[in-house]
Amino acid sequence: MTSYLITGAQPYGEDATDLLLRDGMILAVGAEAVQRSAEQTDLTTLDGEGLIVLPGMVDLHTHLREPGREDAETVETGTRAAALGGFTAVHAMANSSPVADTAGVVEQVHRLGLQAGWSEVYPVGAVTVGLKGEKLAELGAMAESSAQVRMFSDDGHCVADPQLMRRALEYVKSIDGFVAQHAQDPSLTAWGTANAAQMNEGEVSAVLGLPGWPAVAEEAIIARDVLLAQHVGARLHICHVSTAGSVEIIRWAKERGISVTAEVTPHHLLLTDELVRSYDPVYKVNPPLRTQKDVEALRAGLADGTIDVIGTDHAPHPTQDKECEWVQAAMGMTGLETALSVVQHAMVDTGLIGWRRFAEVTSQRPAQIYGHAHQGRPIAAGEPANLILVDPTAVREVRPDAHASKGRNSPFRGLQLPGQVRATFLSGHPVVLDGALATPISSQAGLPGRTGDSRP
Repeated sequence: MTSYLITGAQPYGEDATDLLLRDGMILAVGAEAVQRSAEQTDLTTLDGEGLIVLPGMVDLHTHLREPGREDAETVETGTRAAALGGFTAVHAMANSSPVADTAGVVEQVHRLGLQAGWSEVYPVGAVTVGLKGEKLAELGAMAESSAQVRMFSDDGHCVADPQLMRRALEYVKSIDGFVAQHAQDPSLTAWGTANAAQMNEGEVSAVLGLPGWPAVAEEAIIARDVLLAQHVGARLHICHVSTAGSVEIIRWAKERGISVTAEVTPHHLLLTDELVRSYDPVYKVNPPLRTQKDVEALRAGLADGTIDVIGTDHAPHPTQDKECEWVQAAMGMTGLETALSVVQHAMVDTGLIGWRRFAEVTSQRPAQIYGHAHQGRPIAAGEPANLILVDPTAVREVRPDAHASKGRNSPFRGLQLPGQVRATFLSGHPVVLDGALATPISSQAGLPGRTGDSRP
């Protein structure tokens, strides 16, 4: 196996040092890295001057569409995008076709991830059969499958029935899992009707004449579910938080010791409902883009730890599903290849967080929430070599037509954004070098397709 000596890079944007990678691990750091590099018979040296070293990013919220919607994305194309974006692990949401509500489907997605070899893939199991919110899916069978599912979500749909949500929380507690809730009260958004909400309810929706999506539709479900989680003593994760009120409810719950975690998307940290005035469906998303006040509250919540992680909610769609009239357009935006840049722009370059906090919200905390033993680890000798090298000074125009993802529905198209991933190391193997795809880990003789997790 090739060893890699990275010279002069800056862990977490701090003092420059050298790192020696070997056998999927960080073998040595600092002066010892240079000394021990002399022992290596197959050594490649990479110049890391001016680059920041960070743990590989972990996305708890990715839509890979396979099986069933390969016209929108596949595990192969989605994980190529993930690697280029700096993600060494992604969690594939269950709203595929067929839905990932059985052991067979989650094992298929798991197997496709191993075969692709660009990023680790962890299937998310559906909470209810067919995402219909009527009866629980095979949670135990998915947990015991080769995919070892621990995260369950009906994302795209809310588990609206409180009794069913309580039962789901009770069940996942017994298997050391958690429910990731899509917080949207369907009765407050007229979901499934001709008058279904189309955008944030407020001044802009009134002017445009589009049915509004009130903040309370999200906040009411979060309030209910944190109380259910407290009652049951189970873990709850809130997907794509989008309102200032939601941040306050989550803060309240954490102050009382309730086991709740939350994520925010890059697009909700930067974009507002003012963009919808263009009627461009690229800005149509669930939950909707909110107001500048909400954006500021989300940024503050991420900075102070109320919001735990960044989740991309990468949602690719075929061109025909987005380039049509607003009401008919699908909801969702791509995000894997732009997440680092958007978060750097909105949070790091504004001084709200530093690179260590960036590593916490994009890698360490999501890995802890899921229970990964080898992702989100410190940059230190003896730790797994899931790492990225980032050029924070690079500025690039977002060009969706050049992305590895099949999706072209990026709301950031044409923007000049900072930061670029120069290299991504998956188990010590470079799947990205010089900002371009290299070779997947599965194609390298003698390299594991994926390292394992330690489960309690």
